[in-house]
Amino acid sequence: MLAKQFIKATVGNALEEDLKYGDVTTEAIVSPQAKGVGCIYAKEDGVIAGLPLAEYTFKDLDGSIECVRLVEEGAHVGAGQPVMKISGRLRPLLSAERTALNFLQRLSGIATMTAAWVKELEGYPVKLADTRKTTPGLRVLEKYAVRIGGGLNHRFSLDSGILIKDNHISAAGGIAEAVKAVRARASFVWRIEVEVTTLEQLEEALAAGVELILLDNMDTPTIREAVQITAGRALLEASGNIGFERLREVAATGVDFISCGALTHSYRSLDMNMLLEEGRETGILKGGLEQNVTRSTL
Repeated sequence: MLAKQFIKATVGNALEEDLKYGDVTTEAIVSPQAKGVGCIYAKEDGVIAGLPLAEYTFKDLDGSIECVRLVEEGAHVGAGQPVMKISGRLRPLLSAERTALNFLQRLSGIATMTAAWVKELEGYPVKLADTRKTTPGLRVLEKYAVRIGGGLNHRFSLDSGILIKDNHISAAGGIAEAVKAVRARASFVWRIEVEVTTLEQLEEALAAGVELILLDNMDTPTIREAVQITAGRALLEASGNIGFERLREVAATGVDFISCGALTHSYRSLDMNMLLEEGRETGILKGGLEQNVTRSTL
């Protein structure tokens, strides 16, 4: 879950970017007293993520605006399906529209892609994880969307886990030396992960007694051999050059995790829009759409 204070700060920054000096178009066309109802629709099939951010985007401009979720966070939706109703003064509805949609479309795009990749791995015990290949400043949101889509999060930051990579190994003079240096400073509760690119390095990492080994940019036969050599002595994570088309063959090797940067750097935003309801002046729609909805409490 995203903390309320984080949502408020993130939305505030986004609105400052878009509304620093007001909304000249809306202010010229719409009277301050005008009220209306808008509805956000998914224009294609996907998984919804970012509803709390979208809600607060509207409410940050006007606390009297009422948002009604027509689906839950993480729901699979079809093209044309309504996602959220928003009612209140038209000026803040229109001024917040693009920022709210930006959050929803991008996070839903990540969640949709992640869900498709997780589904592709059904039948295998392997877990799908993201990486630190995220948009600067948006990592928490993007990794949140991965979780909504059913994936796992790898490190959030350099201080949230130990991963000895190729340049660390070069700087230390070898895997054994790098592991020794980390063990001398790291807390005993932390698991040490080492990135390897060859089976010879794999043997070195196993000899060093590390708990997790990242198999970087290995082809499938080499990954399979690495699993046989390791024989359960460490957890194995396959990463690098693994696209959707390789997921099942890599999963079949017996690795424990597959991590993919594509989840947060190569996704496509889910197409969505907001439409005003003509002829409505106040209030939430009555009737069937009010059933089984969740009202925002943020």
